[in-house]
Amino acid sequence: MKTQSSAIDAGPIAVTAPPEHRVLGTVLAALGVASFSLTFPATAWGLEGFGPWSLVTVRSVLAALVAGGALLALRVRLPERRRLGSLAVVALGVVLGFPTLTTLALRTSTTAHAAVVVGLLPLTTAVCSALRTGHRPSRRFWVAAVAGAAAVLAFTVVQSGGALTAADGYLFAALLVCAAGYTEGGLLARVMPGWQVIGWALVLCLPLTLPAAALALTYEPVHFTAHGVAGVLWVALGSQFLGLVVWYRGMAAIGVPRASQLQLAQPLLTLVWSALLLGEHFTAAAPLTAVAVLVCIAVTQRS
Repeated sequence: MKTQSSAIDAGPIAVTAPPEHRVLGTVLAALGVASFSLTFPATAWGLEGFGPWSLVTVRSVLAALVAGGALLALRVRLPERRRLGSLAVVALGVVLGFPTLTTLALRTSTTAHAAVVVGLLPLTTAVCSALRTGHRPSRRFWVAAVAGAAAVLAFTVVQSGGALTAADGYLFAALLVCAAGYTEGGLLARVMPGWQVIGWALVLCLPLTLPAAALALTYEPVHFTAHGVAGVLWVALGSQFLGLVVWYRGMAAIGVPRASQLQLAQPLLTLVWSALLLGEHFTAAAPLTAVAVLVCIAVTQRS
């Protein structure tokens, strides 16, 4: 197999990235957020044709086949043994945990209510990153992060009627495992390409997800509707693979805490997609919340 480029060899990491790297990293992270904003509406579409367990396992298998094909085609060598623990955290967080828990929640929750997860995810990821790396962002960073998360949380809770449902347990659990997966993946993306981080995580799960998909498809009826197929394809290729590729690369360039704050815009994007694709409605408070979120993002980016 070919030896990996020296550009991805582990080595000293510069504390301050060049301005052009920060700009590119921000753009890549933003593309990841845009991709993730479609995840809940696409999942709702997928549930029109697939059962929850079939949807979760099939999306993972499809993404793993694409990622594995790319790894084989480029003759990428196996990850170092010392990276396997970190890859396992990524796999448990973003390949298995978050998709499973949010899909189960979306059986009874609207996408607007589920957006509370991604509303809190930036703050949770920043906290997880601080605990994992020992890095302490500035007080201004934390104030802006908490304010932005509070604004998004208040908006999404009001939009969902303010009622807590049984699905909230799934959503908050998904929040925690995803933050851990994002943090570990962002750190790994500093020493190996982001697409390989999620690629290997998907492939490592294949011995589990492949038989699980076969079993789920046996017991859950499948209806091949246009929405169902489109939803599965998007969550598999857009959210599960390509979105995470650019997201991890962006986090490696600008840092996990700063990249995570770009996700403050994700709930609002999700609500827009929900209105356009699912016919859900929200109030005129959306533009006001959008302005507040953009201000918070600007502050965190300058902190």
